[in-house]
Order: sequence, then C-alpha cells, then structure tokens
Amino acid sequence: MTAELVRGQNHTLPQTRLEIRVSAGTPVVAGATLGDDRGTVRGVDWIAHPGSPQLPGLEVSQQAAADHRLAVDLEALPAGAHRVTVLLALPAGADGPVRFSAVPAPFVAVTGLDGTEIATFTLTGLDAESAVSALELYRRQDVWKVRAVGQGYAGGLAEMLADQGVAEATGLAGSIQEAVTRGLARSVAPPPRTPEGDRVRHPTGSAADHGSPTPPRAPMPSEPLTGPAHPVQDPAPVPPRPAPGAAATGPVGAGATGDGPIDYAHPRRQHAAPPPPPPAAPPAPPGQPAQPVAGDATGWSMDERLYNQIWGMFEDLARTVAAYRSAVDFAESRMDQELDRTLSDPRNRIGGAGDRAREEARAKRDELTSRAREALDRDLAQLAAEAAVVEPALPAAYAGWGNPVWHAHRVPMEMPMALRIGDLHLPERPDLRIPLLVRLPLERGVWVDSGRSASEAAALTDTDQLRRRAVETAVAHAARLLAVYPPGEFSVHVIDPAGAAAGPLAPLVDAGVLAGPPAAGSAGVASVLAHLTRRVDLVQMAVRAGAADSLPPDLDTGEQLLVVNDFPHGFDDRAVTQLRYLADEGPSVGVHLLMVADREEASAYGPVLDPLWRSLLRITPVADSRLADPWVGHAWTYEPPAIPPGSRVLEQALAAVAAARRAAGR
Repeated sequence: MTAELVRGQNHTLPQTRLEIRVSAGTPVVAGATLGDDRGTVRGVDWIAHPGSPQLPGLEVSQQAAADHRLAVDLEALPAGAHRVTVLLALPAGADGPVRFSAVPAPFVAVTGLDGTEIATFTLTGLDAESAVSALELYRRQDVWKVRAVGQGYAGGLAEMLADQGVAEATGLAGSIQEAVTRGLARSVAPPPRTPEGDRVRHPTGSAADHGSPTPPRAPMPSEPLTGPAHPVQDPAPVPPRPAPGAAATGPVGAGATGDGPIDYAHPRRQHAAPPPPPPAAPPAPPGQPAQPVAGDATGWSMDERLYNQIWGMFEDLARTVAAYRSAVDFAESRMDQELDRTLSDPRNRIGGAGDRAREEARAKRDELTSRAREALDRDLAQLAAEAAVVEPALPAAYAGWGNPVWHAHRVPMEMPMALRIGDLHLPERPDLRIPLLVRLPLERGVWVDSGRSASEAAALTDTDQLRRRAVETAVAHAARLLAVYPPGEFSVHVIDPAGAAAGPLAPLVDAGVLAGPPAAGSAGVASVLAHLTRRVDLVQMAVRAGAADSLPPDLDTGEQLLVVNDFPHGFDDRAVTQLRYLADEGPSVGVHLLMVADREEASAYGPVLDPLWRSLLRITPVADSRLADPWVGHAWTYEPPAIPPGSRVLEQALAAVAAARRAAGR
C-alpha cells in the first residue's frame, strides 16, 4: 500500500534498493546529500549533483529536467552515512521561473526497482523559495525510514547547503548551477498538463497512479495497543475523497491507465458508472473554506455516500493529526541537531555564542510547532463543520441514539450497509467524534469487555457498575441490529447462566423480540449452543453441496445473534468448544457472537481461549483509549453509544420491531 505523506510524516522502508522519482511541470535540478547521525554533511564528496552525479550507493541526474529518477542503494552508502536528503532547485540564469510558487507543485515518489510506489509526497505551500529539501531517508535503530520534509529556502542552493553544514556552500552552489547551465540545452521538456491539474505522475499500474489524490482507505482501529492489530471490519474500499464541499470524482476503475481516461466503473457494476454526488454548496468567499455538504462522496445511494464520507472524515482526521505530530517531532529533532552541531565546538559552549545558539534553535522549533498547530486547528475546524452537517443527516443505522431520526424510525425492508457501534476521537480535539461503522452482515463477533481496563473512566467505575454497563451496551447493540434488519430476518438468543443480567435485559424480554427466554443454568447453555451449532453445520453442508433447498423447513435461515453474559460461568469444556466453533465458523453462515465477559475471569483456560478473544472485536462499556490504528499508529479513544438520560428511544425502537413482526406475520 502506498503511503501518501504530508510534511513531517515518516514511513518505514521495506527495502534498501530504491528509486526516487521526481515529477514537475518545469525543469528542476535534482541532487542529494549524505549526512551523518547528526545530519551534518561532511564535505563535497558527500554531495551528489549534476556536476558530480555519482556517489557510492547514490546516483542523480546530470542535467535539469522535468522528470528525474535517482538511484539509491542504502546498503552501499559510505560508512557513517545515516541520512540521504533529496534536494530540488530551480536552475539559475535561465529564462524560467525563479520561485516555486510559479511552477506546479513537485511530486516525489519513493519506489522499488519494479516501480511499485512505497511512499509519495507532493510539495505544496511553497512561495518565494528557489530550493527545497524534498524528503530524507534516514536510519533509526538499524531501520531505514523516509520522512517528508518540504523545507524551502528563498536563498536557493547556497542557503540550503549552508543549512546542512557544508563549508563554502556559496561556491559549491555556483559550480552546481554552472554545470546545470551547460546542460540546459539537453533539458527534458515539461510534460503536458494532466487532467488532474499540476500534479504529474508516472504510471506504475497501481490505483494511486490513476490520479487518486488520497491513499487507500485506512483501516479503522481494532485491537488494544498491547496486542496484535486486526482490522475492525473489511469494508469495501472507499473512493478517493474530495475536499469538503467540492464535487467528488468517483472511484478509480481498475482498468484505468496513466495514458488514457480514468475508468469510473463500479467494481460490482461493471457496465455503469455511479451517479454523481449531490450538488456542491455554493462557492465560498475568497479566503474562506468551502461549506461542507452531507453526502458529498460517491455512491449508489445516499446511505453509501454518507458511509464513504464518514470513512473520508476518519482518514482526514487521522492524516491531519499524524502530520501535526510528525511536524512537532521533526521540529524537536531539528532543534537537537542544530544544538549538537553548534555545541560540538568547545568554543561555543561558554559565553554568549552558546546561549544565542540555544535561543535561535528554540525559536525555530517554536515557529515550526506554531505553524503546525495553526494548520491542525484549521483542518480540525473544517472537519468539525463537516461533522455538524453530516450527523443530522445520518440514517438510523449510522446515527447515535440521540439523533431525532430514531423517533420516526420504521423497520426497513432492506439491510443497511453498515451499523454504528460507537464513536472515535483523538486527544487533539476530543469533541470531534467520528462514527465507528462496521459493515453488515457482521464479519466478526463482538466482545464487550466487562473487566477493569487501564482507562480513567474504568478506574472511576466500580466493578458491579462496570458489569451492568457492559450488559446495557450489549443490549443496545442487539436492539440496534434488530431495528435495522427487515422483520423476521434477524433473531437474538441470550445466554445468562446465573440470571445476573435480568435488569438490563428487560427491554428485550418485555418487547418480546427474543427468539426465546434467556437461557439459564448449564442445561440452558447446552441447549442454545447445540441449536446454533446444528444450524451452522446444516447450512455449511447445504452450501457446499449446492442444495440450499434441502434444508429442514423448521430451520431459521435468517441472521442469528447469540448474546452471552458472564462467560465462562455455566460453561463446561464441551460448551467452550462449541462457542469457539461458533466464533470461527458462524459469521460465514449468519451466526454471530456478542459476548459480555472479563478475560481475567476466564484465565483458568489459559491459551485455549486466546483464538476466541482474537477473533472478536473488543469494545468497552466506558471510554477507552487502547484502540490501535495500524495505519498511522494513533491510539484512538472509543466511546460506546450512549442513550440520552431519561430517553425511551430504546423501548420505542424495540416496540417498532415487535409491531413490524406482527404486521409481517412473523
């Protein structure tokens, strides 16, 4: 998967033999410098440029061109080289532009030798700069990474080289420009403008090469940070996300090529293009962001558009915060490097020179951090405005319990695309909540952890209250599933061995929407598990034999949900084995688990139950910050869906389910 970086963000490199491809709309000079562990360039023999294009493990172009390919072999670099910085500059003394604001934004891609993109970076936001440090490859604890830098220099090559500690930077910059001037007659002409604007890319066969402005969909957070990460669900890929308020362009078709038009065919409807999104909002006044619009994404229905828009909001929030955190880390790292470089000279350690160096380094750090925070606040404000527009427009399956849509809800005749199981947010903006949606039918079971986690909310809640909230969370999820499925196509079974959850289960029991009374005792546990295990076996055999019409007439072929409370109480070894079987084999034939359990209470089974816990999506009855994001490494805070105090929306939704079943004769 290609990582599309923003300024300050980094990405691990999976290999050491690479190509760095540069695309621009005008001839530019491309070079590279090698740096030690402090980022210092030791001399001119550590600089590759058109006048001296080859170094051990590094080769650059010999002339200015609109497109470059730099060859890098990280294992062949000189001893002591810990950093490779890619430099771009506009040719001096020519009739071309003298500042990057007058040219298309350069695009840099780190690829494998086969052309597969590993990471990309578009250098936007440049103004009076005529030279820029585009990106750097650096080694950290024997692992090579790439970081998007995008640091521009209005003073050109001389200022950029001096910033890297090169002696006689002015003279070297002049010799580089002289070599470029001699080769300008051989410069490669700028390529034609592409339909996507100023950004020029090389076709390599991936979706990103067909004009996608965003990386592939980010997986949602899943497992705790202390354990392996598994995707929450595997939703269909989200189309490239347009800017809020702008018209969406549609999903990228698999048959598109870099030389022809993009194929907008839907992957599941090969002979028709999806309808366009709703009309965008009127253009915003100059200097103001566009007005967000609900459903401003591609899709075959409004529900699908909203689903894709929510995923896009999740991507935007993850990417924006990642850029901010990386920029802050970069500012700190740069301050440390500047201080190390200055104070490595004993003469600067005493007197005013050292103090001035510290003040200048901290001032640069503070400036970079302040600029990053301004960009973060701007992006977060735009996302908050979009969320304020999207939330009221959500259908019941995507909406929170406090949304008025639930008061007029009617049981649908078709299953929705997805279901909301909570909200996600990050500490940079806790009030900005992104709905956590999972695709339907469920592909994994759900585990509501009733144990005491390390979160602050769990620490402030006593054990009995935590268990009650866990059951209430499970009941709310079961009620939501019943309310969004067509009448009679979803059944709920409950196992409550000790009858400890009678109070929280009352809404389901009183509404008469359960498949049977909650099973109690070991006999009740065995009966329900035997019934559902038989259903899984029969449906699997019928599917494999292609004989679905031979199923027994009394077999309910609708989706089944088994709510298990207080596991492992009331479960013997046979029951535990059956439960594991349902967790593994059930989702493929419509049998799903919703467990309320404390893992510590099942510790007597040891590693036998580890596959069970890993197969389930863990959520909590209170706010918890241990959901890992394998895309950018964030620790997202999960908030369970909350029913407003004093509201009877849950009872109203279940009453609508019961009425719909009676009307349908179920």
